[in-house]
Amino acid sequence: MKTIKGPAIFLAQYMGDEPPFNDYKLAAAWAGGLGFKGLQIPTWDANAIDLDQAAASKDYCDEYKGQLAEHGVEPTELSTHLQGQLVAVHPAYDELFDGFAPEAVRGNKAARTEWAIDQVKKSLKASQNMGLTESVTFSGALAWPYFYPWPQRPAGLVEEAFAELGRRWRPLLDFADECGVDLCYEIHPGEDLHDGATWERFLDEVDSHARANILYDPSHFVLQGLDYLQFIDLYHERIKMFHVKDAELECDGRVGVYGGYLPWGDRAGRFRSLGDGETDFTGIFTKLAKYDFEGWAVLEWECAYKDNLVGAAEGAQFISDHIIEVAQKTFDDFAASGADQAMNRRVLGLDQ
Repeated sequence: MKTIKGPAIFLAQYMGDEPPFNDYKLAAAWAGGLGFKGLQIPTWDANAIDLDQAAASKDYCDEYKGQLAEHGVEPTELSTHLQGQLVAVHPAYDELFDGFAPEAVRGNKAARTEWAIDQVKKSLKASQNMGLTESVTFSGALAWPYFYPWPQRPAGLVEEAFAELGRRWRPLLDFADECGVDLCYEIHPGEDLHDGATWERFLDEVDSHARANILYDPSHFVLQGLDYLQFIDLYHERIKMFHVKDAELECDGRVGVYGGYLPWGDRAGRFRSLGDGETDFTGIFTKLAKYDFEGWAVLEWECAYKDNLVGAAEGAQFISDHIIEVAQKTFDDFAASGADQAMNRRVLGLDQ
Protein backbone atom coordinates (compact mmCIF):
# COMPACT_ATOMS: atom_id res chain seq x y z
CA MET A 1 0.00 0.00 0.00
CA LYS A 2 1.00 3.61 -0.53
CA THR A 3 0.65 6.67 1.67
CA ILE A 4 -1.29 9.60 0.20
CA LYS A 5 0.74 12.77 -0.26
CA GLY A 6 -0.34 15.99 1.40
CA PRO A 7 -1.70 18.22 2.56
CA ALA A 8 -1.93 20.42 -0.54
CA ILE A 9 -4.23 23.31 -1.46
CA PHE A 10 -5.87 24.47 -4.69
CA LEU A 11 -5.07 28.17 -5.14
CA ALA A 12 -8.04 29.00 -7.39
CA GLN A 13 -10.20 30.25 -4.52
CA TYR A 14 -7.37 32.33 -3.07
CA MET A 15 -5.45 34.14 -5.81
CA GLY A 16 -6.41 37.79 -6.25
CA ASP A 17 -5.17 41.35 -6.40
CA GLU A 18 -4.02 41.70 -2.80
CA PRO A 19 -0.94 40.16 -1.18
CA PRO A 20 -0.11 37.44 -0.46
CA PHE A 21 -2.39 36.17 -3.23
CA ASN A 22 -1.24 38.45 -6.04
CA ASP A 23 2.02 36.54 -6.47
CA TYR A 24 2.61 32.79 -6.43
CA LYS A 25 5.80 33.16 -4.39
CA LEU A 26 3.94 35.01 -1.63
CA ALA A 27 1.11 32.49 -1.83
CA ALA A 28 3.64 29.69 -1.46
CA ALA A 29 5.06 31.30 1.68
CA TRP A 30 1.53 31.64 3.11
CA ALA A 31 0.63 28.02 2.30
CA GLY A 32 3.90 26.64 3.61
CA GLY A 33 3.40 28.56 6.83
CA LEU A 34 0.08 26.78 7.35
CA GLY A 35 1.64 23.35 6.90
CA PHE A 36 0.72 22.68 3.27
CA LYS A 37 3.28 20.76 1.25
CA GLY A 38 1.83 21.22 -2.23
CA LEU A 39 0.02 23.73 -4.42
CA GLN A 40 -2.46 22.94 -7.18
CA ILE A 41 -2.05 25.74 -9.70
CA PRO A 42 -4.88 27.50 -11.61
CA THR A 43 -3.31 28.12 -15.03
CA TRP A 44 -5.77 30.83 -16.08
CA ASP A 45 -4.45 33.18 -13.39
CA ALA A 46 -1.34 35.08 -14.43
CA ASN A 47 -0.54 35.73 -10.76
CA ALA A 48 -0.29 31.98 -10.21
CA ILE A 49 1.75 31.01 -13.30
CA ASP A 50 2.77 32.22 -16.74
CA LEU A 51 1.30 29.35 -18.74
CA ASP A 52 2.91 30.38 -22.04
CA GLN A 53 6.33 30.43 -20.42
CA ALA A 54 5.75 27.18 -18.58
CA ALA A 55 4.72 25.42 -21.79
CA ALA A 56 7.67 26.78 -23.74
CA SER A 57 10.51 26.63 -21.23
CA LYS A 58 11.70 23.89 -18.90
CA ASP A 59 14.08 26.43 -17.41
CA TYR A 60 11.10 28.56 -16.38
CA CYS A 61 9.50 25.48 -14.80
CA ASP A 62 12.67 24.55 -12.94
CA GLU A 63 12.97 28.09 -11.59
CA TYR A 64 9.27 28.09 -10.65
CA LYS A 65 9.63 24.85 -8.71
CA GLY A 66 12.76 26.18 -7.02
CA GLN A 67 10.92 29.28 -5.86
CA LEU A 68 8.15 27.15 -4.37
CA ALA A 69 10.68 24.84 -2.72
CA GLU A 70 12.13 27.80 -0.83
CA HIS A 71 8.87 27.83 1.12
CA GLY A 72 8.64 24.07 1.58
CA VAL A 73 5.99 23.42 -1.08
CA GLU A 74 5.88 21.94 -4.57
CA PRO A 75 3.42 22.04 -7.48
CA THR A 76 1.06 19.06 -7.36
CA GLU A 77 -0.91 19.53 -10.60
CA LEU A 78 -1.87 22.23 -13.07
CA SER A 79 -5.56 23.05 -13.49
CA THR A 80 -7.47 24.06 -16.64
CA HIS A 81 -10.96 23.97 -15.13
CA LEU A 82 -12.07 27.19 -16.82
CA GLN A 83 -10.42 26.47 -20.16
CA GLY A 84 -11.67 22.89 -20.24
CA GLN A 85 -15.19 24.17 -19.65
CA LEU A 86 -14.88 26.06 -22.92
CA VAL A 87 -13.91 23.00 -24.97
CA ALA A 88 -17.62 22.20 -25.14
CA VAL A 89 -20.32 24.79 -24.41
CA HIS A 90 -24.04 24.54 -25.12
CA PRO A 91 -25.39 27.74 -26.76
CA ALA A 92 -27.58 28.41 -23.71
CA TYR A 93 -24.39 29.13 -21.75
CA ASP A 94 -22.39 30.96 -24.41
CA GLU A 95 -22.68 34.42 -22.91
CA LEU A 96 -22.30 33.23 -19.31
CA PHE A 97 -19.08 31.35 -20.08
CA ASP A 98 -17.59 34.03 -22.35
CA GLY A 99 -16.08 35.61 -19.27
CA PHE A 100 -13.74 32.63 -18.90
CA ALA A 101 -12.04 33.57 -22.19
CA PRO A 102 -9.93 36.57 -23.24
CA GLU A 103 -11.78 39.45 -24.84
CA ALA A 104 -10.31 38.72 -28.25
CA VAL A 105 -12.35 35.52 -28.63
CA ARG A 106 -15.54 36.44 -26.80
CA GLY A 107 -18.63 36.24 -28.96
CA ASN A 108 -16.80 33.98 -31.42
CA LYS A 109 -17.60 30.40 -30.47
CA ALA A 110 -15.19 28.76 -32.89
CA ALA A 111 -12.29 30.99 -31.87
CA ARG A 112 -13.10 30.50 -28.19
CA THR A 113 -13.11 26.71 -28.55
CA GLU A 114 -9.80 26.81 -30.43
CA TRP A 115 -8.29 28.99 -27.69
CA ALA A 116 -9.54 26.61 -24.98
CA ILE A 117 -8.06 23.57 -26.73
CA ASP A 118 -4.72 25.35 -27.09
CA GLN A 119 -4.78 26.24 -23.39
CA VAL A 120 -5.30 22.62 -22.38
CA LYS A 121 -2.42 21.59 -24.64
CA LYS A 122 -0.16 24.24 -23.11
CA SER A 123 -1.04 23.03 -19.63
CA LEU A 124 -0.18 19.45 -20.58
CA LYS A 125 3.15 20.56 -22.03
CA ALA A 126 3.84 22.69 -18.96
CA SER A 127 3.02 19.69 -16.76
CA GLN A 128 5.57 17.67 -18.70
CA ASN A 129 8.16 20.42 -18.27
CA MET A 130 7.51 20.45 -14.52
CA GLY A 131 7.74 16.68 -14.22
CA LEU A 132 4.09 16.37 -13.18
CA THR A 133 2.12 13.28 -14.11
CA GLU A 134 -1.47 14.54 -13.80
CA SER A 135 -3.43 17.62 -14.87
CA VAL A 136 -7.03 18.45 -13.98
CA THR A 137 -9.77 19.90 -16.17
CA PHE A 138 -13.52 20.11 -16.75
CA SER A 139 -15.13 18.26 -19.65
CA GLY A 140 -17.49 21.04 -20.65
CA ALA A 141 -21.10 20.23 -21.46
CA LEU A 142 -23.33 19.89 -24.49
CA ALA A 143 -26.10 17.76 -22.97
CA TRP A 144 -26.35 19.40 -19.53
CA PRO A 145 -29.46 21.52 -20.30
CA TYR A 146 -31.30 18.25 -20.91
CA PHE A 147 -30.26 16.39 -17.76
CA TYR A 148 -33.90 16.17 -16.64
CA PRO A 149 -35.97 14.20 -19.19
CA TRP A 150 -38.74 16.76 -19.66
CA PRO A 151 -39.67 17.54 -22.32
CA GLN A 152 -38.91 14.09 -23.61
CA ARG A 153 -35.49 14.07 -25.20
CA PRO A 154 -35.35 13.34 -28.94
CA ALA A 155 -33.96 9.90 -29.72
CA GLY A 156 -30.18 10.03 -30.11
CA LEU A 157 -29.73 13.51 -28.55
CA VAL A 158 -27.60 12.40 -25.61
CA GLU A 159 -25.69 9.92 -27.76
CA GLU A 160 -24.75 12.64 -30.24
CA ALA A 161 -23.72 15.02 -27.46
CA PHE A 162 -21.33 12.46 -26.00
CA ALA A 163 -20.05 11.45 -29.41
CA GLU A 164 -19.15 15.09 -30.06
CA LEU A 165 -17.59 15.40 -26.61
CA GLY A 166 -15.46 12.38 -27.42
CA ARG A 167 -14.45 13.84 -30.78
CA ARG A 168 -13.27 17.05 -29.11
CA TRP A 169 -11.36 15.42 -26.28
CA ARG A 170 -9.79 12.46 -28.08
CA PRO A 171 -7.03 14.54 -29.74
CA LEU A 172 -6.27 16.18 -26.39
CA LEU A 173 -6.02 12.80 -24.72
CA ASP A 174 -3.62 11.69 -27.46
CA PHE A 175 -1.56 14.84 -26.84
CA ALA A 176 -1.63 14.10 -23.11
CA ASP A 177 -0.19 10.69 -23.89
CA GLU A 178 2.61 12.28 -25.90
CA CYS A 179 3.38 14.42 -22.84
CA GLY A 180 3.20 11.49 -20.44
CA VAL A 181 0.45 13.18 -18.41
CA ASP A 182 -2.92 11.84 -17.25
CA LEU A 183 -5.80 14.20 -18.01
CA CYS A 184 -8.12 14.02 -15.01
CA TYR A 185 -11.72 15.19 -15.34
CA GLU A 186 -13.38 16.54 -12.23
CA ILE A 187 -16.74 14.76 -12.07
CA HIS A 188 -18.98 17.75 -11.42
CA PRO A 189 -22.59 18.89 -11.96
CA GLY A 190 -22.74 21.38 -14.80
CA GLU A 191 -20.37 19.15 -16.78
CA ASP A 192 -21.54 16.33 -18.99
CA LEU A 193 -19.31 14.13 -16.80
CA HIS A 194 -21.12 14.44 -13.46
CA ASP A 195 -21.55 10.88 -12.17
CA GLY A 196 -20.46 7.31 -12.82
CA ALA A 197 -22.95 6.67 -15.62
CA THR A 198 -21.86 9.74 -17.60
CA TRP A 199 -18.20 8.90 -16.98
CA GLU A 200 -18.72 5.43 -18.44
CA ARG A 201 -20.51 6.87 -21.46
CA PHE A 202 -17.61 9.25 -22.12
CA LEU A 203 -15.03 6.52 -21.63
CA ASP A 204 -16.80 4.47 -24.30
CA GLU A 205 -16.55 7.41 -26.72
CA VAL A 206 -12.79 7.72 -26.23
CA ASP A 207 -12.19 3.96 -26.44
CA SER A 208 -11.21 3.72 -22.75
CA HIS A 209 -8.22 5.96 -23.44
CA ALA A 210 -5.50 5.28 -20.87
CA ARG A 211 -4.98 9.02 -20.26
CA ALA A 212 -8.66 9.66 -19.45
CA ASN A 213 -8.85 9.66 -15.68
CA ILE A 214 -10.77 11.14 -12.74
CA LEU A 215 -10.37 13.85 -10.15
CA TYR A 216 -12.41 12.52 -7.23
CA ASP A 217 -14.30 15.16 -5.22
CA PRO A 218 -16.85 13.62 -2.84
CA SER A 219 -18.68 16.90 -2.22
CA HIS A 220 -20.28 16.77 -5.67
CA PHE A 221 -21.57 13.29 -4.95
CA VAL A 222 -22.97 14.22 -1.54
CA LEU A 223 -25.08 16.90 -3.23
CA GLN A 224 -26.43 14.35 -5.72
CA GLY A 225 -27.19 11.69 -3.12
CA LEU A 226 -24.65 9.40 -4.79
CA ASP A 227 -22.72 6.73 -2.85
CA TYR A 228 -19.29 8.37 -2.88
CA LEU A 229 -17.58 5.43 -1.13
CA GLN A 230 -18.85 2.88 -3.65
CA PHE A 231 -17.74 5.24 -6.41
CA ILE A 232 -14.16 4.59 -5.26
CA ASP A 233 -14.78 0.84 -5.39
CA LEU A 234 -16.12 1.12 -8.93
CA TYR A 235 -13.62 3.55 -10.46
CA HIS A 236 -10.48 3.45 -8.30
CA GLU A 237 -8.32 2.39 -11.24
CA ARG A 238 -9.11 5.71 -12.93
CA ILE A 239 -8.96 7.96 -9.85
CA LYS A 240 -5.64 9.80 -10.09
CA MET A 241 -6.46 13.05 -8.27
CA PHE A 242 -8.36 13.96 -5.10
CA HIS A 243 -10.04 17.17 -3.93
CA VAL A 244 -10.73 17.11 -0.21
CA LYS A 245 -13.95 19.13 0.03
CA ASP A 246 -16.84 18.73 2.44
CA ALA A 247 -20.59 19.11 1.85
CA GLU A 248 -23.97 18.40 3.40
CA LEU A 249 -27.39 17.52 2.00
CA GLU A 250 -30.39 18.36 4.20
CA CYS A 251 -33.53 17.98 2.13
CA ASP A 252 -36.87 18.91 3.68
CA GLY A 253 -40.48 19.46 2.66
CA ARG A 254 -39.57 22.65 0.83
CA VAL A 255 -36.25 22.12 -0.96
CA GLY A 256 -34.49 19.06 -2.37
CA VAL A 257 -31.44 18.29 -4.47
CA TYR A 258 -32.38 20.76 -7.24
CA GLY A 259 -32.05 23.67 -4.82
CA GLY A 260 -35.07 25.80 -5.68
CA TYR A 261 -32.85 28.46 -7.34
CA LEU A 262 -31.77 29.51 -3.84
CA PRO A 263 -28.35 30.95 -2.95
CA TRP A 264 -25.79 28.48 -1.65
CA GLY A 265 -26.43 29.17 2.02
CA ASP A 266 -30.13 28.36 1.68
CA ARG A 267 -29.94 25.30 -0.55
CA ALA A 268 -30.53 21.80 0.78
CA GLY A 269 -27.10 20.86 -0.58
CA ARG A 270 -24.20 23.08 0.46
CA PHE A 271 -20.42 22.98 0.32
CA ARG A 272 -18.81 23.25 3.73
CA SER A 273 -15.33 23.68 5.16
CA LEU A 274 -13.60 20.47 6.13
CA GLY A 275 -15.17 18.84 9.16
CA ASP A 276 -18.31 21.01 9.07
CA GLY A 277 -20.24 18.83 6.62
CA GLU A 278 -21.35 15.21 6.59
CA THR A 279 -18.72 13.57 4.38
CA ASP A 280 -17.12 10.40 5.76
CA PHE A 281 -13.49 11.30 5.18
CA THR A 282 -12.21 8.47 7.37
CA GLY A 283 -13.96 6.08 5.00
CA ILE A 284 -12.64 7.91 1.94
CA PHE A 285 -9.01 8.01 3.06
CA THR A 286 -9.24 4.35 4.08
CA LYS A 287 -10.56 3.25 0.68
CA LEU A 288 -7.99 5.31 -1.19
CA ALA A 289 -5.25 3.73 0.92
CA LYS A 290 -6.72 0.29 0.25
CA TYR A 291 -6.56 0.89 -3.50
CA ASP A 292 -3.00 2.30 -3.44
CA PHE A 293 -3.91 5.86 -4.41
CA GLU A 294 -0.55 7.60 -4.54
CA GLY A 295 -1.58 11.14 -5.49
CA TRP A 296 -2.12 14.26 -3.43
CA ALA A 297 -4.88 15.11 -0.97
CA VAL A 298 -5.70 18.65 -2.12
CA LEU A 299 -7.91 21.01 -0.16
CA GLU A 300 -10.43 22.84 -2.32
CA TRP A 301 -12.09 25.45 -0.15
CA GLU A 302 -15.69 26.22 -0.98
CA CYS A 303 -17.98 26.96 1.94
CA ALA A 304 -21.35 28.68 2.18
CA TYR A 305 -20.48 30.18 5.55
CA LYS A 306 -16.88 30.07 6.75
CA ASP A 307 -14.09 32.45 5.69
CA ASN A 308 -11.60 30.98 3.24
CA LEU A 309 -8.54 31.84 5.36
CA VAL A 310 -10.02 30.04 8.35
CA GLY A 311 -10.96 27.13 6.11
CA ALA A 312 -7.38 26.88 4.85
CA ALA A 313 -5.81 26.95 8.32
CA GLU A 314 -8.21 24.31 9.62
CA GLY A 315 -8.01 22.30 6.42
CA ALA A 316 -4.25 21.74 6.51
CA GLN A 317 -4.50 20.08 9.91
CA PHE A 318 -7.68 18.20 8.96
CA ILE A 319 -6.01 16.57 5.97
CA SER A 320 -2.85 15.78 7.94
CA ASP A 321 -4.97 14.07 10.60
CA HIS A 322 -6.74 11.93 7.98
CA ILE A 323 -3.78 10.79 5.90
CA ILE A 324 -3.12 7.15 6.75
CA GLU A 325 0.52 6.18 7.09
CA VAL A 326 0.04 2.75 5.59
CA ALA A 327 1.32 -0.33 7.36
CA GLN A 328 4.65 -1.79 6.30
CA LYS A 329 3.75 -5.21 7.70
CA THR A 330 0.57 -7.01 8.77
CA PHE A 331 -0.55 -6.86 12.38
CA ASP A 332 -0.24 -10.63 12.92
CA ASP A 333 3.27 -11.03 11.54
CA PHE A 334 4.45 -11.77 15.07
CA ALA A 335 2.53 -15.06 14.95
CA ALA A 336 3.88 -16.22 11.59
CA SER A 337 5.09 -19.81 11.78
CA GLY A 338 7.11 -19.86 8.61
CA ALA A 339 6.36 -22.31 5.82
CA ASP A 340 7.54 -23.77 2.56
CA GLN A 341 5.78 -25.61 -0.25
CA ALA A 342 6.39 -29.02 1.28
CA MET A 343 4.85 -27.91 4.57
CA ASN A 344 1.86 -26.38 2.79
CA ARG A 345 1.21 -29.68 1.03
CA ARG A 346 1.47 -31.62 4.31
CA VAL A 347 -0.94 -29.19 6.01
CA LEU A 348 -3.42 -29.69 3.17
CA GLY A 349 -3.01 -33.47 3.38
CA LEU A 350 -1.85 -33.68 -0.20
CA ASP A 351 1.17 -35.92 0.35
CA GLN A 352 -0.56 -38.49 2.51
